[in-house]
Amino acid sequence: MKQLFFFILVLLLGVSVQAQTQKWTLRECVAHALENNISVKQSELDKELAELEKSDALGNFLPSLNGSASNSWNTGLTQNITTGVLENQTSRNSSYSVTLGVTVFQGLRNHRVLQRAKISQLASDYGLSKMKDDISLFVANAYLQVLTNKANLEVLQSQNKVTQEQIQRTMDLVEAGVLPRGDLLEIQATDATEKQTIAVTENAVKISLISLAQLLLIEDYEHFDIEDEGYEIIDEGITAKDISEILTIAKENRSEIKIAKSNLELAEKEYQISKAGYMPTLNAFINYNTRESDRASGIETIIDQENPVILGEEPVGVVGSTGESVFGFQPNILSLRELDPLPFTEQLYLNDGISYGFQLNVPIFNGFSTRNSVKRSKINIKRQEILLAQATLDLESTIYQAYVDAKGAYKSFEAAQKALESQELAYQYAKDRYDVGLTNAFDFSQSKVRYDNTKIEENRAKYDYIFKLKVLELYFGIPATELKF
Repeated sequence: MKQLFFFILVLLLGVSVQAQTQKWTLRECVAHALENNISVKQSELDKELAELEKSDALGNFLPSLNGSASNSWNTGLTQNITTGVLENQTSRNSSYSVTLGVTVFQGLRNHRVLQRAKISQLASDYGLSKMKDDISLFVANAYLQVLTNKANLEVLQSQNKVTQEQIQRTMDLVEAGVLPRGDLLEIQATDATEKQTIAVTENAVKISLISLAQLLLIEDYEHFDIEDEGYEIIDEGITAKDISEILTIAKENRSEIKIAKSNLELAEKEYQISKAGYMPTLNAFINYNTRESDRASGIETIIDQENPVILGEEPVGVVGSTGESVFGFQPNILSLRELDPLPFTEQLYLNDGISYGFQLNVPIFNGFSTRNSVKRSKINIKRQEILLAQATLDLESTIYQAYVDAKGAYKSFEAAQKALESQELAYQYAKDRYDVGLTNAFDFSQSKVRYDNTKIEENRAKYDYIFKLKVLELYFGIPATELKF
């Protein structure tokens, strides 16, 4: 039993350690953001709404089928549906009907609405694609910021180890009387400053990690970390391409232009739909209806069986020769009796009927509503044309800026590399001179600070160039999920 408990404990500890040491790659972060980001989910909902709009447009071509049923009670002076006589009565009546209707002609409105729905669906796809690109860049920028802070922290920690070694060496030389005590104090002050900078940089790493986790909607900040190795500059010739080639491909593939073009097409379809208001509408219908009631199905006459006929009281004619009145015979009616209502199903069968026909509606005057709607549609077309031109100009400006930024970032990175090489040699030279007592601690500390700053600047330039390179690749048509890091 104890062995089983120990095994479970070790297993749980192993799972806990694994959860704590799990690190996210940039590709995993981007994939997670595209699946869980709130803005992406909203764009996906817009896409679902566009699909429903298309379904509505298709439904306009189908006939409509509607059924109705009513059941009512009438009390007071109402007409007896059997005798047709007004009576003080309480009656119940019900009716049922089914109507099938279809639009025969509506000025091609339904056809235009379907075309608009298809364009709207494409626009929602483009909007979702743009949102994914934007989120991918946000995640990449936040991720590279964490990498920059981690690289800077690594530099500071590595250099502080050197400072610790120098403190011990300086203490030995001061005790031996080779160096003055002021050199030791200078090195110790440098150590304190470096530790302070390390603390600030550690805080920057934590804050940047939290910002990235929030962007990914990850709540476990404590155990969230990223993979900080294997991110090198990969340039497969994108910066060597001519700016005109990048512009051409971007105008063909970027979602900004596609969205603007889709909005213009939507405006044109709205114009065609509004013009359909001038056209007549022809509808066809067929209706089946029936009814039933609790009133009597008829009047039964009760005849005296012993004396079935009697002489009438009113004469029916006159004998011409004598002028004598002639009386006829009539049934000897004892009373009248209402018959019970017919069965429910039998009444429905006997009282049913069918009606069918066409209905033509011709617009003559509607208070300028249709005319103004057409004019508004024309104005909207002009507005969308302007927005398309503006989107094209904005894209060109953005691409030129991204192209220049990538070129400039590369030059800055190259300069930072050369500066680091030179500063590293200068630092090593100062260290060698300090080790043999040819320079003081202050000059050595200043050389070390310059080397640390140059290394940090090289990290910043590296990841800044990587990000701007990815932006340029994205405009060149490479999907966000396929960017190489």
